[in-house]
Amino acid sequence: MATLKKGSKEDVTDEYERLLQEKGSASYVLRLYIAGNSPRSQVAVDNVRKICEEHLKGRFDLEVIDIYQDNTMIPDDLVIAAPTLIRQLPLPLRRIIGDMTNKDRVLVGLDLIPRQ
Repeated sequence: MATLKKGSKEDVTDEYERLLQEKGSASYVLRLYIAGNSPRSQVAVDNVRKICEEHLKGRFDLEVIDIYQDNTMIPDDLVIAAPTLIRQLPLPLRRIIGDMTNKDRVLVGLDLIPRQ
């Protein structure tokens, strides 16, 4: 049996494979900020829930925050527009602004598909 040298091609490949498996099982903590019960807010909530159920089944925690009802967390997350989706975990923090109708844009923002 050959031993792997640190930094060898096999070592890098094994590390890459391990990171891919971790990413595939990572839990996502998401906050969706909306502005009231407007049609745009409802579209954003529905779209994010569909995307999460399809791509993160059982691996996400989605908190929907209406900034008209609860503005206590806005200074922490620096929300300047609504709807805004914030991926808190896994790091790094990501923000996606809009009604989330562009599924590919949301998936890229959540790092679920690569940027093209």
